[in-house]
Order: sequence, then structure tokens, then C-alpha cells
Amino acid sequence: MPVEFEIDHTERFVQVKAYGVVRLPEILDYFDALVVQDAMPYPKLFDARTAEPDLTDDDVMTLGARVSAYAALEPRGPIAAVAVTKKAGDILQRFMNLGGAPRPMRLFASVEEARSWLKASR
Repeated sequence: MPVEFEIDHTERFVQVKAYGVVRLPEILDYFDALVVQDAMPYPKLFDARTAEPDLTDDDVMTLGARVSAYAALEPRGPIAAVAVTKKAGDILQRFMNLGGAPRPMRLFASVEEARSWLKASR
């Protein structure tokens, strides 16, 4: 599966790795797992360094709408996303702009920077 994730309830932390071709259903499955496992308040590290997003404009709008619908599940934890390609970075930035969640979200070029920022956000 191109989106692998670990939800650590002890540490209250979610680590996600997206790799290869990533499409809308894989991301929605990850979102569903966050809700079902009550992990929305946890900080999330989303590593998309090796991802090749295959998302249309409609797909990105769907993701934004889904995140907006999660407003009833506040609080939602901060997200540190990591991307090194322009395409992945652009899509993650659009997602962050569309989500409208009142929480910190930032895009990074390295996992180390992202992890440090998340630790400071706790």
C-alpha cells in the first residue's frame, strides 16, 4: 500500500510514509483510520519524500472537503509534512490551504526538521 502509517497510542503520535504512486483512495483510508482509532488529536508526521501523487484537482478538493468535515472532531493535532519534489510539495501545500483546520501545519524538506517542529509543538 502506498500510504503506510503507524498510530502510536502510547506516544500519542502518528507517523505516515507515502511512497510510489499515491491516489485518493489510499489517503482516504488513512483518514478513516485516524477517525476510527481516535487519533485526530495526535501530532502527525507525513513523509512524502518518495511519493508520486496521482491526484486530480477534484481529488484535492475532496481531501479538503473531508478535512473540513472533520471540524466536529476537534481538537486535531499538528501536521508536519515532508516533501522534496515540486509536485508533492504543491499538492501538500494545496491540501494545507484547503483544509481550514485551526491547527498548525507546515511543509518541510527534511524529516529531522519536521520531527523537531512537532516536538516543539507539543
